[in-house]
Amino acid sequence: MATTPQTATQARGGEKSTLQELAKRHLWMHFTRLSAYDDAAVPILVRGEGCYVYDERGKRYLDGLSALFCVNAGHGRAELGEAAAAQAKELGFYSNWSYAHPPAIRLAARIAELAPGDLNRVFFTSGGSEAVESALKLCRAFHRMRGDGQRTKVIAREVAYHGTTLGALSATGIPSLRAPFEPLTPGGCHVPNTGDYRWPAERDPLWAADAIEERILFESPETVSAVILEPVQNAGGCLTPQDGYFARVREICDRHGVLLISDEVICSWGRLGTYFGSQRYDYQPDVITTAKGLTSAYAPMGAMIASDRLAEPFLEGKSSFEHGFTFGGHPMSAAVALANLDILERENLLGHVAGKEAQLRAMLEGLRDLPIVGDVRGAGYFQAIELVKDPETKKSFDDDESEWLLRGYLSGALYAQGLICRTDDRGEPVIQLSPPLIADSEQFEEIGAILRTVLTEACERLAEC
Repeated sequence: MATTPQTATQARGGEKSTLQELAKRHLWMHFTRLSAYDDAAVPILVRGEGCYVYDERGKRYLDGLSALFCVNAGHGRAELGEAAAAQAKELGFYSNWSYAHPPAIRLAARIAELAPGDLNRVFFTSGGSEAVESALKLCRAFHRMRGDGQRTKVIAREVAYHGTTLGALSATGIPSLRAPFEPLTPGGCHVPNTGDYRWPAERDPLWAADAIEERILFESPETVSAVILEPVQNAGGCLTPQDGYFARVREICDRHGVLLISDEVICSWGRLGTYFGSQRYDYQPDVITTAKGLTSAYAPMGAMIASDRLAEPFLEGKSSFEHGFTFGGHPMSAAVALANLDILERENLLGHVAGKEAQLRAMLEGLRDLPIVGDVRGAGYFQAIELVKDPETKKSFDDDESEWLLRGYLSGALYAQGLICRTDDRGEPVIQLSPPLIADSEQFEEIGAILRTVLTEACERLAEC
């Protein structure tokens, strides 16, 4: 997922390590304002253990972001590395292009067993954007093989993030990410998201779901291939669905012959307290895209999980899905994923998240007495605080104020206090928290104390402006 460019952390006493010099000269960090590090230190993390990571000087930080929503089992799991090493001794690599190997076979079968309904076909990728790209291409190819080749459009939500490849970017609903690379792959259409914090009280709760049908009809149903939605939308700050939202969307898709893609790159593998977010919200997609927590990020891997119905046209005669990646289903990544799923099951981390979610949420709700805290929302270990100028009117910050608040102050201040989380303003300004699934009361208290200290200081500084 995309990250907001962060404020640099000042080096202590102007010290520069060899790693600092090499990083500034050669490492092109993703979604990062590189100029921010002209006179400041690059945050260099060298070790992790449990819910914590340590920088090159030994300072400890609570990883309240799971290193970008993905280190679900926590840091320092040596057995995951050992699983990769053991696999390397057997077979370090072979492609899934017309060949198979035991780790990919076993992992595909295990994922199919855990996935909802008839999602039994697993197509491996190297990450989330590739999984989304694969799903979009599969939906187009499926329609074409059924004689509906004009179905090429995909409907997604405003502010939603679905990846950075040109196809996935056409579904992404964040203008600032799209504009530098236009023209994009054609076919992306966007509808309102489920962020209801500022909705009028009289609005129909399923208004955002019905907007999908309105867009399908506007585009003409015979041209629409798929609808792609996250169970909980990341960009915009953990936007949850209204009751009945996904049931209505499923009905709409079925009525118009449109496929439903559940983008669960973040929302799978326990993040919401279930293996898949679609299970938490009780809907049956035609395709699931996943990555991140599949291996707890100890090895790069993603997957597209497709229904038997979508796979059927590719199982006969000379047909094939003309698509693939060299490293999709990499045996070492598959071995890590299998070991990771063992941990999730053995330690009942899904049950832990479900049992502790209310306590995490209560800690965040307890910050509502701060005048900068407007809304608290999310599900499982995937929560957000929306920041406002006035909680009564829900007035937000303008662009300059948001720039100072998020990148000029909060990002650096939180990091300096020992908390890694996410400050973002794609949509309204938010702080996002997504700790490892092993996080417990001790970590919640630590997060709450740091947030209160830093947000109180932010309030005082804003009052002086």
